Amino acid sequence: MLAGQKTLGSFFELGSGSIAECMALAGLDYIVIDNEHGPFNPQSTLEYVRAASLYHTMPFARVQEISRPAILKLLDDGVMGLIIPCVRTMEEIEKIVEYGKYAPLGKRGVANAAGSGFWYEDYAQHGLPHYFEVSNRETMLIPQCETLECLAHIEEFVRVDGIDGIFVGPYDLSTAMGRPGEVTCPEVQEAIDLVQHACREAGKFSFIYSGTVEIARANFARGFHSVTFSQDASTLTDAYRSIIRDIFAG
Repeated sequence: MLAGQKTLGSFFELGSGSIAECMALAGLDYIVIDNEHGPFNPQSTLEYVRAASLYHTMPFARVQEISRPAILKLLDDGVMGLIIPCVRTMEEIEKIVEYGKYAPLGKRGVANAAGSGFWYEDYAQHGLPHYFEVSNRETMLIPQCETLECLAHIEEFVRVDGIDGIFVGPYDLSTAMGRPGEVTCPEVQEAIDLVQHACREAGKFSFIYSGTVEIARANFARGFHSVTFSQDASTLTDAYRSIIRDIFAG
């Protein structure tokens, strides 16, 4: 992404290390282990982080809530990017940075956890200041714009040091705007463009969920740096439905 390349990910909901491996083998840049809607916790997330990493796919996660344990434990698992839902206030944005970035940006707790190879990884072998610098640079904090409050203050939120980008959740955002599911209506599209523009002006990354191939292509074309396409359960079901139709066609 720093080199200007677009990235593609998908949500991980089914809770199988083998499925995480298969998603990585498919060539996705990242998977999002969904601790908000999925039935996961830090211990199970660690299994999926390891599975995705086997084939060099970045393990991201969506956190359960804006709290120190929810953010800290997933980063200690080795999650490389956190999507944080339901953001409304500047205080919450500041707490996200406090919990998710090491000093001097934040106050992330220090421990030799699995995500750093228990400090046996090379980058953790050169003193804490170097470890903090690399960790802050290589782990992304990405609030999700899905509330009216976040939309109203997006230009302020995205400029906070330590916030690496914004993730647009079109369905929650459309619901908050009183247009549930009407993600293609002009009002919702205008809001999405506002978020993308704010990210571009602030020099931060813009992410968006896309439920179809056509929408994913359109979102790349409109300037989003990354698209998170659908999720494993829907993709698996749709693939088998398509196969069944093809086999029995004619």
